[in-house]
Amino acid sequence: MIHAQLADLLRPESFDDIVGQDHLFGERGVVRRMLAGGRITNMIFYGPPGTGKTTAATIIAKASGMTFRKLNATSASLSDVKAVISETGNLFGSGGILLYLDEIQYFNRKQQQSLLEYMEDGRITLIASTTENPHFYVYNAILSRSSLFEFKPVTKEAVRPVLLRAMKYLNEEAGQNKTVSDEVLLYIGRCAGGDVRRSIVLLENAYHAAESELTKEDVDRFDAGVFSFNDDVHYDLLSCLQKSIRGSDPDAAIFYLAKLLSMGELLSACRRLQVIASEDIGLAYPQAAAIVRACCESAVELGLPEAGIPLANATILLATSPKSNSANRAFEEASEEVRKGKGITVPKHLQSPLFKGYKYPHSYPNHYVAQQYLPDDLLGSVFYHPGENKTEQAAKDYWDTIKKNTKKEP
Repeated sequence: MIHAQLADLLRPESFDDIVGQDHLFGERGVVRRMLAGGRITNMIFYGPPGTGKTTAATIIAKASGMTFRKLNATSASLSDVKAVISETGNLFGSGGILLYLDEIQYFNRKQQQSLLEYMEDGRITLIASTTENPHFYVYNAILSRSSLFEFKPVTKEAVRPVLLRAMKYLNEEAGQNKTVSDEVLLYIGRCAGGDVRRSIVLLENAYHAAESELTKEDVDRFDAGVFSFNDDVHYDLLSCLQKSIRGSDPDAAIFYLAKLLSMGELLSACRRLQVIASEDIGLAYPQAAAIVRACCESAVELGLPEAGIPLANATILLATSPKSNSANRAFEEASEEVRKGKGITVPKHLQSPLFKGYKYPHSYPNHYVAQQYLPDDLLGSVFYHPGENKTEQAAKDYWDTIKKNTKKEP
């Protein structure tokens, strides 16, 4: 037997019932006023999960009278987009199609571009949502044709009336009269970290575990210390992931990866793992960067939850690999000299177009010839110090031998 989730049963059917987004849907909310004036434009909703993005799109679609279609970019393909587009040419879609595209950040450039022509001539009105910064993940041509609206985490006070409605519904369904204090309702709202959907799930679970009155202890049985979605926790978890990998602790690293993915932070995890491959493993295992890149590309293509499989491989690989930050340190030291204004004038034999006096290394034994490369005011500077690992030490020994046995050119 399939039971609808309580959060779906209580989903708002009008702007009046959407909580925490008064700047968009309140009496003076910008989206509400725009729609009241008969204006429906392409929109991009961005913000944390459980804040009403899908609900708002559904309400707008009903009010518009347009044919409503919904796709989730984590599972939709280009053929799914084309199927929606094809409807614009028949009677069914003659009044225009309102397409709600959830998690647009998972669509690649080609998939996003396929919508442009139909957005421009009005056959498709796009409402897209994302939990990421749209300026980083939405194609510029889509952005320029859309209005951006930010959804904010819902405060524990704002979620209270939703939880009261949920409590009333549960009591009516179960034929009971369980109670809950304002203190516990606010506690649930805080635990949910601005996610209305999650707050309802917490309440529902606690309700069935409670005897006559819901308590904090009932809530804690199901909250299990799950992190709330906010910027501090977001960056704390990414930092924990990197520090655990840097510290060669695969168990801690895989735990923090699981935490991040449970919050839907797929792209953030991919970005951080790619940084770690070059910053912390680096030249000790140069292939790590290519392997991690392949795992991240696979993860984005698969989407959650399967994305966890290649990312788990990448995480364990990095945590158990030899470590070196020599390249990163070299870059930081060189960057410091740039900030000081050093090296403005490069050696003349390295300057184009004639490269007069430049010696072509491939024309010499072992593809090496001694000559000046650094600017005069940085001559003798050493930025790169090889790490104490097999790969870098082998490269150091090789070049030490070559350079020692090479006669200096007159």
